[in-house]
Amino acid sequence: MANISLELERWRAKIEKMASGYGLDFFDTIFEIVTYDQMNQLAAYGGFPVRYPHWRFGMEYESLSKGYEYGLSKIYEMVINTDPSYAYLLEGNRLVDHKLVIAHVFGHVDFFKNNQWFTHTNRKMMDVMANHSTRIRRYIDRYGRETVEDFIDACLSIENLIDRYSPYIKKETQAELKAEEERQKKSAYLLPVDQEREYLDEYINPPDFIEQMQKKTAEQEAIQELKFPNQPERDVLLFLMHYAPLKAWQQDVLGIIREESYYYAPQGMTKIMNEGWASYWHSTMMTKDIMDDSEIIDYADVNSGTMAMSPTGFNPYKVGVELYRDIESRWNKGQFGKEWNECTDIATKKSWDTGAGLGKEKIFEVRRNYNDVTFIDEFLTEEFCIKNKFFVYKFNKRTGKYEIDTRDFPLIKKQLLFQLTNFGQPIIKVENANFKNRGELLLVHLWEGIDMQPDFMKATLVNVFKIWRRPVHIATVQDQKRIVVGFDGKEISELNIDEEEKLPEGQESKADKKS
Repeated sequence: MANISLELERWRAKIEKMASGYGLDFFDTIFEIVTYDQMNQLAAYGGFPVRYPHWRFGMEYESLSKGYEYGLSKIYEMVINTDPSYAYLLEGNRLVDHKLVIAHVFGHVDFFKNNQWFTHTNRKMMDVMANHSTRIRRYIDRYGRETVEDFIDACLSIENLIDRYSPYIKKETQAELKAEEERQKKSAYLLPVDQEREYLDEYINPPDFIEQMQKKTAEQEAIQELKFPNQPERDVLLFLMHYAPLKAWQQDVLGIIREESYYYAPQGMTKIMNEGWASYWHSTMMTKDIMDDSEIIDYADVNSGTMAMSPTGFNPYKVGVELYRDIESRWNKGQFGKEWNECTDIATKKSWDTGAGLGKEKIFEVRRNYNDVTFIDEFLTEEFCIKNKFFVYKFNKRTGKYEIDTRDFPLIKKQLLFQLTNFGQPIIKVENANFKNRGELLLVHLWEGIDMQPDFMKATLVNVFKIWRRPVHIATVQDQKRIVVGFDGKEISELNIDEEEKLPEGQESKADKKS
């Protein structure tokens, strides 16, 4: 095992055997001891020391280094989702710290291997990252560092504009698409009529109505011909790769950014579950099998720091591990199913215990099938929130303190799910790449009650323009008004759609006059 000591290697082998005994199933895991400076470098590169050169990684490294030097943060471990997996331990840590981290790592690697949201990730990503680095370095040598870095800047600014769920969706075949098209053409008819009742056809499907619907369909198809793509495209990076006027090297760089975004996506989609699962197993093994009496205080000190959560904060380690423990307890006691859900007697529910003993089986099933959104949606209960004091807090300017704003469980759950959906980032799709019939790009923001930040929105338009090279627009809602914000390469424009729709017939809009 790389450069770890003999004593630590003995503990690694022992903990690996323990983890297997508990039913964890993981890839071979290679451990290596690194200095705090090396750990910060690895973290800045997203865990891969072989990534392409870019100033963003240097900026992240400086931030991590200052945090460590000032005592604000410390990275105890890092593990990479590859086969074999690579895990880094921090030099200078106590033996109890290393034992905790090794147990934690085996929990992570088990999750990487068995959770279905990781089934499409490339397990040889270390080699892929090295290949990406080689290609980008060649482009830097050929076209110049500034040219390539400027283009990478533009790509990285929109690296989150992908469809994170597309790898899990079965793509329709051409035959299925054609059958659906034929079905839609027939949809003008109210009801199909069999041969024995053809005399009812003119009553069920009035000719005037059918003619009107067919005319409307033809008009929609004529409009659709001017619109591209036919359906909104959520994978903006893929659309730009295919249709933006890019040089071969630019298309390749954009593809690299996109591929790496998809690699990291499942980790973002399962942050609470993954950290909770690893924390569950390190605490189980440490308290039952690994620690001796002399290590209890040190373990409690480190573990409490990891699990601490302020009333106004959100700690995925704490939320995840407590939910797994709650699920295990409920399924051991039979607190699930129709009878449990329909029981309204508080005393009965409090003492409910059928001795089902299905807790371990259930948490392994959850680990395999869920992501953070479905995990929270299904297993975050009102009883759990009350027990763990999960409330919505609001800052009181009068007292200068955060105070409980609401104990309303549905609102708490709704806000948490909203933060987890798409990582709390706005959902943006390509609506029309032939906007105004001039090849301008129209993006649409799926507005769900929260406005986009104007500065970020405008910066995104500027960066998409660098790739599309023609005017770019985005339709969104700001201050309860429907607007379209655009960038034509020189200046930002803004059009209020609600005001435009109120214009008298025949009067030109400001946008028409400008164009």
